Amino acid sequence: MFVGRKAELERLQTLWNKSVASLVTIRGRRRIGKSTLVLEFAKRSKASFIKLEGLQPVDGVSNTTQLAAFDRQLSRQIKGNRTPSATWFDAFGTLEKSLPKKGRVIVLLDEISWMGKFDSGFAGELKQAWDNWFSKRENLIVFLCGSVSSWIDKKIVKSKAFLGRPSMNLVLQELPLNECIEFWGRSAKRISTREIVDVLSVTGGVPEYLENINPALSADENIKALCFRSGALLVSEFEDIFNDTLDANLGTKRKMLYALSERKLTATEIADELHLENNGHVSDNLSELELAGFIVRDDGVNPATGKRSNLGKYRIKDNYTRFYLKYIEPKKSLIEKDAFRFMSLEQLPAWNSILGLQFENLVISNLSALLHQIGLNNALITSASPYVQNKTARQQGCQIDLLIQTVKCAYLVEMKRRNVIDESVVDEVEEKMNRLKLKKGVSLRPVLVYEGNLSKRVSADAFFSHIISADSLLGRNA
Repeated sequence: MFVGRKAELERLQTLWNKSVASLVTIRGRRRIGKSTLVLEFAKRSKASFIKLEGLQPVDGVSNTTQLAAFDRQLSRQIKGNRTPSATWFDAFGTLEKSLPKKGRVIVLLDEISWMGKFDSGFAGELKQAWDNWFSKRENLIVFLCGSVSSWIDKKIVKSKAFLGRPSMNLVLQELPLNECIEFWGRSAKRISTREIVDVLSVTGGVPEYLENINPALSADENIKALCFRSGALLVSEFEDIFNDTLDANLGTKRKMLYALSERKLTATEIADELHLENNGHVSDNLSELELAGFIVRDDGVNPATGKRSNLGKYRIKDNYTRFYLKYIEPKKSLIEKDAFRFMSLEQLPAWNSILGLQFENLVISNLSALLHQIGLNNALITSASPYVQNKTARQQGCQIDLLIQTVKCAYLVEMKRRNVIDESVVDEVEEKMNRLKLKKGVSLRPVLVYEGNLSKRVSADAFFSHIISADSLLGRNA
């Protein structure tokens, strides 16, 4: 089942208009559908497709075994035996000679960071092969894809050796909410928004997780089947994506994620909490976690000064990672005993609070849909991120779920997932508005994004400039 990625496919299609070959890097978290996108593009382009994948670097894997696997995979896809390659330059040369002479051709070098892990000269030999052979062909697109985004970033995207060579650098994000709903198929019309939102709050818009949803089951049963059963997909998934997408300082990076699962922190706060020297190693580790899709740094504009903050706070971006660290890992021993099989998840401590925070994260990840609902899709956005105004002698503190800023206006966005959203939300947001410091001449408009039953009094009050339901974000009101 292939869902979405229309914009990415349209961008890729333009590469066939070139008279020379194209080199494309494609990055993103594991399970996000990188290789699936390339395969779908090859099908739609009616191109010959060759996929060569690096071996996971477990015990016993070496550069020799990686080369042998490359040759073996090539021989299976191109008729005839190939001479074993002694170097990567030889291997790429054999690949180029084996390509079809006519028609469109797509080559996917998948898990390329694993492929080149044991040879420090790998990227250099790939560059030589590109310059001398691949780049001179017509109707050829070579994709470099891998789970370790930091490797591709350092060795290809930001490498001086590859400067100007990639025609496109794609970073795949999670599917937007209105596309995620397609995984419920025809059943989606009969399923409540609360059920769909709760499942998405755990999985995020990750295609492989959504493919494992059973539309015949309730949200409670789907979440239990994915997260709270012995051997379930998302019980062990974190260890796989963490170990496969990061290749150094794993202990430190794991501790950083644990710290961020509790609250948003600056780099300095993370260093202090973990008793680390706040040097380049801390920022490097955080950058790699960000490239891998685990976290994001919110360094929005201070609405009182109009200046971008130098002390941005990091938060966990990936919904599944956050849910795993907060709710799955602490209960692993009970999960292994199947203690949740007959239990309603709503009976669990702080369950609704957890899903409320997950809902906030989900909405922020779908910022473009939210901007469209507010009418800002064509506006110049100067900043859009969660915002914390610290308490000082001159100002009161406040925490804002999302603060969207344009040149002349700020939008204070409050997000609620509750059974009933009553008029107390007006008092809550009004208090934040009174505390928030803004530049002179800037208007402030409150926005409510909600999932649940909205009290008629909230709508009748006309306090909020925009009231946006989860239905709207899912595209169910269109």
